[in-house]
Amino acid sequence: MPGLIQSVERATAVMHLLAARDEPMTLAEIASAVGVVKSTAHGLVRTLVAGGVVDQDERSGRYRLADDPFGPRRDVWDVNEIRSRALNWTDALASRSTMATQVTVVRGGAVQVVHDVLATRGAGARPLMTGSVVPAHAGALGRVHLAYDAHLARSVLRTDLVAHTQRTIVDAGVLVAELARVRDTGWAVAVGDLVHDQAAVAAPIRDAGGTVMAAVGVMGGVDDICGRGELPRTAIADNVISAARSISRELGHGVATGGRIR
Repeated sequence: MPGLIQSVERATAVMHLLAARDEPMTLAEIASAVGVVKSTAHGLVRTLVAGGVVDQDERSGRYRLADDPFGPRRDVWDVNEIRSRALNWTDALASRSTMATQVTVVRGGAVQVVHDVLATRGAGARPLMTGSVVPAHAGALGRVHLAYDAHLARSVLRTDLVAHTQRTIVDAGVLVAELARVRDTGWAVAVGDLVHDQAAVAAPIRDAGGTVMAAVGVMGGVDDICGRGELPRTAIADNVISAARSISRELGHGVATGGRIR
């Protein structure tokens, strides 16, 4: 069909193919049925597996459609891998910004801190300990996840939004508008909505397929994070965005393979 992006058309064909089969299929069978070479089929199914849409049997290596391919995203990323890949960049970010730095992921429908680095000067922000759960609607890290995780957003927006300070967003319509702004700009900022005298800036970390798998951000005093009009200082925002992109590259996003950019 004219106008279709070929890779999307082929991925859709693979999903329809697997949905119609009762038994898992080999890579060769998929390639033959879709009409592509095995290397192309491998790239397609690898992306679908990474996205949680297709499952691969560990023993046979065969592929099948996931039980709930469009349900809540499953925990397909290893937290220790995320932490180890992010370590150098979060330490550098904490050093450059002098702010407390955290990395978060979504686990069990909640936003969880999986890595934190202490502020390097002043009182800074009270660091969030590894394993802590943070509210998705309050704080920059949580709102990054909400902006890019439709299932999490629907779940949170169905609940009564708890006010942590007088500035916490508790109106669903206002929150939806803020999440749209996060997607438009590619980063989130929160000022005094989780802790009244603290602000935070965060950005998404993406996997090889482009899915937002984690978030990285800094937290500190409002005057340290923000300048006039309570807007984030340019250097702070730029450093957070740069760290997020660097960690994403560590995890395969935008890495050149075979002369092409993924």
